[in-house]
Amino acid sequence: MHLVPASKLGELQKFVENIRNICILAHVDHGKTTLADSLVASNGIISQRAVGSLRYLDSRPDEQKRGITMKSSSISLLHCILSSEYLINLIDSPGHVDFSSEVSTAVRLCDGAIIVVDVVEGVCPQTRLALKQAYSENIRPVLVLNKIDRLILEMQLTPIDAHVHLTQILEQVNAVLGECFASDVFEKEEIIDMEKVEKNDSILKEGIYNWTSALDDADDSHLYFTPESGNVVFASAVDGWGFAISTFAKLFSEKLGVKEELLQKVLWGDFYFDSKTKRFMKGAQEKAKKPVFVQLILENLWSMYETIIVRKDKDKVEPMTKKLGINLAPRDLRHKDMKVQLQAIMSQWLPLASSVLNMVCQKLPSPKEICEEKVEKLMCYQTGQFEYLNPSTKKLKNDFLACSSDENRPVIVYISKMFPFDRKHLPENKPKPLTPEELARRKEIARQRHAARQNQVDESNPIVLDSALLDAALTEAELEIEEDDIFIGFARIFSGTLKKGCKLYVLGPKHDPRAFESSDGKVDIDKNLTLSTLSSNQHITTFEVSKLYLLMGRELEELEEIPAGNILGIGGLDDHVLKSATLSSTVFCPSFTEMQVYAVPIVRVAVETQHPSDMPKLVKGLKLLNQADACVQILVQETGEHVLLTAGEVHLERCLEDLSTRYAKVPITVSEPIVPFRETIVETPKIDMVNEEIDDQNVVKQTNSDEKQTKKNTIVMYTSNKQCIIKIKAIPLPQEVTLVLEKNADILKLLNSQAFSTSKLNSQTQMKLVPLDDDFIKLDITPDVDIKDNKHDIESKLEITNLSLKAIESFKSELDAAFKSSGTEWNNAIEEIWSAGPRKCGPNLLLNRIKDFRKSLFDYDLEIIDCVKDSRNDYTSSFVNGFQLATLAGPLCDEPMMGVAFVIKQWTILKADQDEIGIASQPYGPFSGQIMSTVKEGCRKAFQAQPQRIMAAMYTCNINVKPQVLGSTYTVLRRRHGKLLSEEVDRLSSSFKVVAHLPVVESFRLTDELRKQTSGLASLQLVFSHWETIEIDPFWTPSTEMEYVHFGEKADSANRAKRYMDAVRRRKGLHVDDKIVEFAEKQRTLSKNK
Repeated sequence: MHLVPASKLGELQKFVENIRNICILAHVDHGKTTLADSLVASNGIISQRAVGSLRYLDSRPDEQKRGITMKSSSISLLHCILSSEYLINLIDSPGHVDFSSEVSTAVRLCDGAIIVVDVVEGVCPQTRLALKQAYSENIRPVLVLNKIDRLILEMQLTPIDAHVHLTQILEQVNAVLGECFASDVFEKEEIIDMEKVEKNDSILKEGIYNWTSALDDADDSHLYFTPESGNVVFASAVDGWGFAISTFAKLFSEKLGVKEELLQKVLWGDFYFDSKTKRFMKGAQEKAKKPVFVQLILENLWSMYETIIVRKDKDKVEPMTKKLGINLAPRDLRHKDMKVQLQAIMSQWLPLASSVLNMVCQKLPSPKEICEEKVEKLMCYQTGQFEYLNPSTKKLKNDFLACSSDENRPVIVYISKMFPFDRKHLPENKPKPLTPEELARRKEIARQRHAARQNQVDESNPIVLDSALLDAALTEAELEIEEDDIFIGFARIFSGTLKKGCKLYVLGPKHDPRAFESSDGKVDIDKNLTLSTLSSNQHITTFEVSKLYLLMGRELEELEEIPAGNILGIGGLDDHVLKSATLSSTVFCPSFTEMQVYAVPIVRVAVETQHPSDMPKLVKGLKLLNQADACVQILVQETGEHVLLTAGEVHLERCLEDLSTRYAKVPITVSEPIVPFRETIVETPKIDMVNEEIDDQNVVKQTNSDEKQTKKNTIVMYTSNKQCIIKIKAIPLPQEVTLVLEKNADILKLLNSQAFSTSKLNSQTQMKLVPLDDDFIKLDITPDVDIKDNKHDIESKLEITNLSLKAIESFKSELDAAFKSSGTEWNNAIEEIWSAGPRKCGPNLLLNRIKDFRKSLFDYDLEIIDCVKDSRNDYTSSFVNGFQLATLAGPLCDEPMMGVAFVIKQWTILKADQDEIGIASQPYGPFSGQIMSTVKEGCRKAFQAQPQRIMAAMYTCNINVKPQVLGSTYTVLRRRHGKLLSEEVDRLSSSFKVVAHLPVVESFRLTDELRKQTSGLASLQLVFSHWETIEIDPFWTPSTEMEYVHFGEKADSANRAKRYMDAVRRRKGLHVDDKIVEFAEKQRTLSKNK
């Protein structure tokens, strides 16, 4: 096919029904980019011979070097079916887990997805993740079973065995979709059941329960991949061929004299062809007959490979091509490489691009067919449910569903990421072809210069060139363009038409349309506002569209306007968008929901320049890197060092390369990877280090912790002025409670932001919940003091959605159930929670067990009337802040705490009069500061009074390994303190799938070591899993008889927990108790002096 001009693609953008926005999702090395090359070659952009080797959409040098995709790239393609022309906006996405954030940016903009599965490796971790992402974003997937050539050449399966294997792969993929569907149905059913129970309390009283499941009535017939329905393509992207069932149904319908519709139903499944009756019958497996799929399709493919590749029978190549109606070029017939001949034949007989694009156009929806559920998910920015949006915002749903380009429709655009592009490669900066007049002028100048050189004119009599010609040449000469990058917004238009010159609002993630309900959708915003000048309560800037681009892979084409339903690039947003944003012509449009990111930034490094004078360039480069990468995070620590957070080792290498060569353009120095840890406490151990039970008889040496145990671990603290007494005890939280707190961090943030601002009111304020309507609930404030100026602000802060209250109640009941399941000592803990930390949303709790002082995190659901004056109310924020500081940096190595509860047993202020407290505190500073520091130190000492432990971040390690190097793989894992979870044998590929947990701190350079130890026969993937306690006391010394026997008095064996702790302390500049020489002895010679 000839190259399609950009003007033709621009015309097709107006026909929304014929637009398909799709992305390619798969595990790493399953053939996504090779498939994308085949589709790109169908438009004449690259040669068919370069498919697989060129990797057109991998434009970065490190992508070409590593052979993996690291960023999402989009390209627009034309495809024709009969007389209909379709515009395909294709996005190729990465398959490596470190770049899963790029997958999220691609999925958000698409209506459909091509799931690619390697038929030999089967369903891998990233395949599961891709299917879950597609399901959660409500996009329709189609399936490509790739690398079928490996079944023929590599695995050497028979056609019948290959058919059985393909059936199993298809079942595995459908099983993942079934899991997603079932979990979604159960979640919706649980919400409906909770609402029914709230409305009808008699259900609980009478004990009536409906045991039927919503899964029984749910329709999942449209969900699964079935070849007969046309949403599955069997392919070999590297050989350039692919087919759907309909492809062979058309080929054989005329030869067999059977209707095409009937053939499409029987070509897949348990059908066979009865040669006697000339009919297709069911029960091939039961009657031991060849299925139709094997007989008519697979055997023909196998014979083609066997003839050309295995036997290399050149004499049969030409007759085979004539039977198939294929015209091979003479150079292909003469080619010595039989693989080239096979690719030339198969790509003409069963063209891959035609099969895949036909399936895309026929089975995937257009932008106009966007489902209501997806629209509601995108619009529910904070409320979580569409019903709770304000009326003006609800009306925009019709604009989403219409996907119309009319002038009266509001413009709604979503930018999923900002990607860098070389300024000199922009369409407006490209060299333009010269006109004949310009060529003539340049020729004349060149002729005069050549004549000057030939005549060898001396300086005293120089030849003067025509000044008019010189001026014309200078004005036409290419101007030197800055060699820096600009950022292009990777976006999609959901409504309206985007034109150059139109003005839009850039809506930040905290934009709330309810604040503008009284307006007409238009507000005056300062034109000079940018991201750097926005204040904390401003979330909108204005932007005038100046550059619109059609994305064509490595190139851009400039357009004047782009209608709804298209994927595009928007220039000039550098100062308005950081990572993602929503653009709209009305402020009633909500900010789109955040994208789901499955890769957690866990690997950190500190960066600095080799020359201090280059520091401003590094800071600027870090800002650009933060804007260009959706997953990276930049932190500036208290020490002033700049820390880079990435998702993994490969992601880190890419970011450092970009920082040094593209953004900062200065030589940088990088520290060793910084891995975060957590600090926790455990119950007093009952067995020692040699697995012997600890009792009073075998304990030889009492440790400091044992002495503190006798005092029941309660710490008594006094402020510096001795006017305040605090008793604190630290206890380990049950694991179930810690998991609930981690999972519901957003609810804890909501509680502290909404509850919701009650600490700002006077302690004598009366407060109760008052229902307004079905949508909102407001806290009624009746202050004893006069509140005039800030009354409106207080009411707006205390106005919360009914759904938020339901979410808080659900969290409270879940947390209460976790407490009660952990033992009777936690029965009333839910009412004692004062705060969570660190940052008021962490997995640590402050429990209030003060007898005469009531303060709880869930006090918002009570009618609170504080009529009694208590001086402690004035210092509650200081008390909580001391707890926050303590949990943010523990005593072991200044890392955050996790899974610790601090019980406050007593808090007494001796002098109630503020003046007396002020006089007594005069030498020691403000009394509030004394309480804060005292609580902080008390929490740290209470923590140290318990058995202390370090918690390490853990990866889930998935390894595919050949059986001959399985032992070497286990050796590598054991050396790095990995824990084996499972081991499965893949019968087809005779390889093992090993799943293990591995500490993140031990994972660096694991890929290189594993490759060396296994000679490249093992491949792995690392995904962050959880935090795990290292069951070794960092301060352990022998205390029992068996420990002395086993470890000796010195106990100088390696302590992994202490090694981790000392490394962190050394990096942070803290004191490390590290002795260079211990138990020094005089060296003895081998022989005595005579």
